[in-house]
Amino acid sequence: MKNYFILSCAIACNAVANILIKVAMMKLSKTSNIIEMIKGAVLSPSMIAGISFFMIALGGYSYILSKLNLSIAYPIMTSVGYMIVIAASWLFLHETITWMQIAGFILILSGVWCVAQ
Repeated sequence: MKNYFILSCAIACNAVANILIKVAMMKLSKTSNIIEMIKGAVLSPSMIAGISFFMIALGGYSYILSKLNLSIAYPIMTSVGYMIVIAASWLFLHETITWMQIAGFILILSGVWCVAQ
């Protein structure tokens, strides 16, 4: 049970990291010069926080890989993370979710359930 808790924390940190980096880059999207964009990203609190969350996720996921089969941990990490990111993108970034994506969520949940058995 402890392993699945750590995996859940790693998944959540990975999702938060992706969202924070997206927020940082949205603020810089008007910059057409890539050097200026990189400078802005390096100094952005959202980017720094996103990278920090990626590091926490990597630590938790690395630990999990020492405890669970890769064939279980990786599908759960990627698919659940995918669903969290899309749901958070809809909720916080006001991105559109289509009915096809919702159908995909259901299929992904079914697949994760099968893999975790």
